[in-house]
Amino acid sequence: MSPPGRQRAGRRTRPPAALALPAALALFFLAVPLAGVLAHTPWSGLAGQLSSPAVVHAFGLSLLVSGWALLLSLVLGVPLAWLLARADFPGKALVRSLVLLPMVLPPTVAGVALLRGFGRNGLLGGPLEALGVTLPFSTAGAVAAAAFVAMPFLVISLEGALNGLHPRYEEAAATMGATLPQTLRHVTLPMVMPSLVSGAALCWARALGEFGATITFAGNLPGVTQTLPLQVYLLLQRDPAAATSVSLLLLAVAAAVLAALRGRWPGHAR
Repeated sequence: MSPPGRQRAGRRTRPPAALALPAALALFFLAVPLAGVLAHTPWSGLAGQLSSPAVVHAFGLSLLVSGWALLLSLVLGVPLAWLLARADFPGKALVRSLVLLPMVLPPTVAGVALLRGFGRNGLLGGPLEALGVTLPFSTAGAVAAAAFVAMPFLVISLEGALNGLHPRYEEAAATMGATLPQTLRHVTLPMVMPSLVSGAALCWARALGEFGATITFAGNLPGVTQTLPLQVYLLLQRDPAAATSVSLLLLAVAAAVLAALRGRWPGHAR
């Protein structure tokens, strides 16, 4: 016999009308804009618009920027997630707030913050220029902007998985002489790999679609920082049909990421 709690969790109840109606309206509200993209896509000219040199180059640059942003997020975000999940230190709540802050900042504010932090006249502008590094209005700046807004998706996904993993596995590895890096590589990360993969996928998709911080911090320079979302913005002003076609491409990529995750995003109960 199954435990009562499991029986209650598995029982399907008919949703009350008081909740079903606003839920249906919410789905309708979310679906209409997406359906509008599909309805207004010029299907006959879709291939030609997506294969135009400007769109192809912008898409390639988007893949380059989002790929480097994901790599930077993995190198920096995985240790940060482990510290938030496993270590106790003063100001931990503040650190977690700083991690989450880029997710709720207005995109242009994120761009201004990057300028004031890493721009020529920013806090680290002088030291970076002394090292020969100039981030604003460069491809590296586009990578920094994408990583700034996308890294939290990776950190919170991995932190949640680590919080759900009992420390006894890591403690057992330590008692057998494994160092912390060895434990992280051979024990911890393999056990949370599904969450790491889903967090990385969400991080990459967010970096691919980044617009506001990029245009504010890195500009909109063709061949340098003009990623696909920025290309959509330009097309919308002179060729709305082409803008819709490129938007469909980005929509398809985002939908493919969610389909590949199969419900493994943060907070999803399976």
